[in-house]
Amino acid sequence: MPARAFFTQERLDITKSGSVRIDGGLLSRLDRLVLRLESSFALLSGLAVFLLMVLAVVSVSGRNFFNQPLPGYVDWIEQAMPLIAFMGVAYVQRYGAHIRMDFFLSQIKGRLLWTIEFGTTLTILLVMLVLVYGSYTHFDRSFDLDAPLWSRDSSMDIAIPLWPAKLLVPLAFAVLCLRLSLQLWAYGQAVFSGTKDPIAVPLIENAAQQAASEAASVSGYRDDTLGEDQPRV
Repeated sequence: MPARAFFTQERLDITKSGSVRIDGGLLSRLDRLVLRLESSFALLSGLAVFLLMVLAVVSVSGRNFFNQPLPGYVDWIEQAMPLIAFMGVAYVQRYGAHIRMDFFLSQIKGRLLWTIEFGTTLTILLVMLVLVYGSYTHFDRSFDLDAPLWSRDSSMDIAIPLWPAKLLVPLAFAVLCLRLSLQLWAYGQAVFSGTKDPIAVPLIENAAQQAASEAASVSGYRDDTLGEDQPRV
């Protein structure tokens, strides 16, 4: 039973966005370690959306009942935008849920597919490294230890320091670079080994597999033919 549990737990990680093969190797362990960080960032992004909804309710209620909307409501929205827009990008990349040409890639198999994936992933990584540098310099221009609240600039209405929001962008992009580096490693291994199902990268699913993944993600039931957890009874 323990061996069976290990097998089913280690073979396939599925969400409604896709599937990622996992095992007990170094690459897979690093993949799951980075996934913890990505999941935390994605959680922060979701909480930011929820808090903006709460702020909207407070602001509208204050305007309607007390003729006094929430001060700096637009400023808080601007501060939350990096949390919402960037903190979840690495998590989404892990499951291949960004916009992809799956219709084209699904027609390609073997080493050619992994070579194309390696090339596109490398291109994305190079672009992201440039964006990490650029976004960090943008933060650096805003941050000053000698300035009030360590900030050289602030929001228009209630003067919220902008450097915390600016720091989130290179931080999120740096985590994405970690994810892309792991995927490059995985695709490189796949090119040399010719494996059908590489570790730590999103696998392309057909319509039936996508439907099964979505059903599994919301129901808690797993298809044993895919090597997943048994249905709970």
